[in-house]
Amino acid sequence: MSIFVKTNISIMKTIGEIIRIERERKGMLLRQLASYIDIDASILSKVERGERKATKTQIIKIAEILSLNKNELLIQYISEKIAYELVDEESVKQTLKAAEKKVEYLKREKYISANK
Repeated sequence: MSIFVKTNISIMKTIGEIIRIERERKGMLLRQLASYIDIDASILSKVERGERKATKTQIIKIAEILSLNKNELLIQYISEKIAYELVDEESVKQTLKAAEKKVEYLKREKYISANK
């Protein structure tokens, strides 16, 4: 079941909310999940409340432990990082379009460099 990118409601949930909802749905205690990803339960609690950001490695581990789609959870994680970075900017759409073009360029250059 995909809960992430399919609906506007899912997009509006923070990564912390998604983790908490899925952890509770699985009947897992916060301290259990924290132990599985090798962090203190207080840190995971802060992640779930949006007071602290998880690392990409932690997100991947959480996806595996909670049997979530890793790519979808990473999309939510990265998009949230971008959203927080751009929330106060006036030209968000133009910035995102420019960033998309820059990513395409960097990928092409990386591919070209790797194949020389």
